[in-house]
Amino acid sequence: MSQLFIPKGYKPLLSLSQTELGIKKIKDFFQQNLASELRLRRVTAPLFVEKGTGINDDLTGVERAVSFPIKDMNETKAEIVHSLAKWKRMTLADYDIEEGYGIYTDMNAIRADEELDNLHSLYVDQWDWEMVIGEKDRTIAFLKDIVKRIYAAMLRTEYMVQESFPNIESDLPREITFISAEELLQRYPNLDDKGREDAICKEFGAVFIIGIGANLSNGKPHDGRAPDYDDWTTINEEGYEGLNGDLLVWSSVLQRSMELSSMGIRVDKEALQRQLKLKGQEDKLELFFHKRLMNDELPLAIGGGIGQSRLCMYYLRKAHVGEIQSSIWPADMRKQAAENEIFLI
Repeated sequence: MSQLFIPKGYKPLLSLSQTELGIKKIKDFFQQNLASELRLRRVTAPLFVEKGTGINDDLTGVERAVSFPIKDMNETKAEIVHSLAKWKRMTLADYDIEEGYGIYTDMNAIRADEELDNLHSLYVDQWDWEMVIGEKDRTIAFLKDIVKRIYAAMLRTEYMVQESFPNIESDLPREITFISAEELLQRYPNLDDKGREDAICKEFGAVFIIGIGANLSNGKPHDGRAPDYDDWTTINEEGYEGLNGDLLVWSSVLQRSMELSSMGIRVDKEALQRQLKLKGQEDKLELFFHKRLMNDELPLAIGGGIGQSRLCMYYLRKAHVGEIQSSIWPADMRKQAAENEIFLI
């Protein structure tokens, strides 16, 4: 069910033309900083991939991919990507990227099963990135270092936005807080997963939650994660289970947490087999991507996605992602939004 939250007393800080200018400034500035921080080169990415190859991202495993038949390929089915988690890793191998370097790309997706609200749209735009790493880097310390570098780019971008639009005040704290999903559960045992995210983000402003996908002590995962890209079952040196996580910030406009990025150290052969077995999906080992990984044809990697529209929404203090991107929204949502000075593009 679609739903719209109206922030009390909301008024946009920027006009439509200023908003468009701000979007361009943020996208240009942030991607340059991201590429510099992580030593990434830009590559061209697909909008769709062939169905049945295992390349498309399964997300939590229940979302349906938008598909269509290809006339010139005997009606072979293609799928609009959900994200490029697996495609990027194959590209690292195909481009022979050196250890310590990586790639980034503009990822555009259609997620037809999204429940539409202030943060969720049918249209998804991300910077998808992936980096080659060594065996020594498959640690929580390395993951945290990458998160800190990305956060540094976010801080610089916020400063640029303030310089460009002086009526927008700083919200990001100087440092990001790290917490494991299990520690978060123990800290707020009476809240559900989203309630825990809101509570920790309200307290600290910017948080990275470590360990998304594995069951916690309550028998449930903090959030769902496909078993064949992030490693969420490796016990690391700090006692956490999992080498992945989500980056969230506190939205002063919506008065709730906002996920801006999901990332993680990718599965090696052992983690892939272990996680597929846990999910009862061992048949995927026969798919193209999975065979390449099992045959040692893909490098060890870390990667993730950073929401472009959400990042712009956060910096420009918008109440709805539809103020940043053009998508399809229910007629009643458009009407109610317009009545409350939320102008959906």
